[in-house]
Amino acid sequence: MRHLLSTQDLSKDDAILLLDTAAQMAATQSREIKKLPTLRGRTVVNLFFEDSTRTRISFETAAKRLSADVINFSAKGSSVSKGESLKDTALTLHAMGADAVVVRHWASGAPHQLAHAGWLDAAVLNAGDGTHQHPTQALLDAFTIRRHLVGLRGGAGGAGHPDGTGADLAGLRVAIVGDVLHSRVARSNVHLLHTLGAEVTLVSPPTLLPVGVETWPCRTSYDLDATLAGWQPDAVMMLRVQRERMSGGAGAFFPSPLEYTRRYGLDGRRLALLPGHAIVMHPGPMNRGLEISAEAADSARSVIVEQVANGVAVRMAALYLLLAGERDDRADAPPAPAATEGTAL
Repeated sequence: MRHLLSTQDLSKDDAILLLDTAAQMAATQSREIKKLPTLRGRTVVNLFFEDSTRTRISFETAAKRLSADVINFSAKGSSVSKGESLKDTALTLHAMGADAVVVRHWASGAPHQLAHAGWLDAAVLNAGDGTHQHPTQALLDAFTIRRHLVGLRGGAGGAGHPDGTGADLAGLRVAIVGDVLHSRVARSNVHLLHTLGAEVTLVSPPTLLPVGVETWPCRTSYDLDATLAGWQPDAVMMLRVQRERMSGGAGAFFPSPLEYTRRYGLDGRRLALLPGHAIVMHPGPMNRGLEISAEAADSARSVIVEQVANGVAVRMAALYLLLAGERDDRADAPPAPAATEGTAL
């Protein structure tokens, strides 16, 4: 695979290869010297047309820890703000010799166009496009789930691998709660978790479920309490209410913030409905007091801060596999796990 654009493009073997490589990368980050020489001489461009803190810094950190040269390109204050097209921006990056372009764009499909229009000769990594996809977020979520929950409910591949290496997520149950309509995180996670064998239930008011959701490989529910108490998920992923994407304002989708919190917010009472091993997740940034309470966000079950740390390892793995892979046999670089037959990465 030349690019990482969507979790729907990943086979089960691809996904496990990425997660196993991320585990190797995470292990190197406990060393005194965290940098690896793997991508020395390569240039990674962070091309962000939307504001971002976690994702941009995470990709920048990942590239630098692989010794790549990093160029941060923000649409604000650049030629893009003067009307330059995506094509001309891509041609500029091609002329600069970019080896990989990490792109976040407000338009769904922009990374796909960059990858396939023939404007540049570089690996393209989708860091979020509109309400479409955010594959590395889904991968870091799966990585976090696997680290905490592998082997529960008879999940495959966990025996003998305390960190979950080599394992899928078969048998695990994940509830994704909140603003699914505007969430590229939800879309990416549903497909990746399904590929890895997990069961997914989307919990949302009907106004915040997209048209066609019945074709997705998951269940849907309008009742959070019934899902938590009856279905007993192993992980609960709370989604940010994306008021900035709601045409007509949030009032067009739910009666009031208080009503939304009452029906779909995760608080201490709902935490008590979960099985003892269950974890609480959130892609960030959080609207504390709306979709999640401070008690839930800061509880011992919460792995939200860990998700951020795991994001660096996952993005290191993605850059490594796309730009170096098994061609890099230098002593200080972690060896890529052996790809199974048919693996595209």
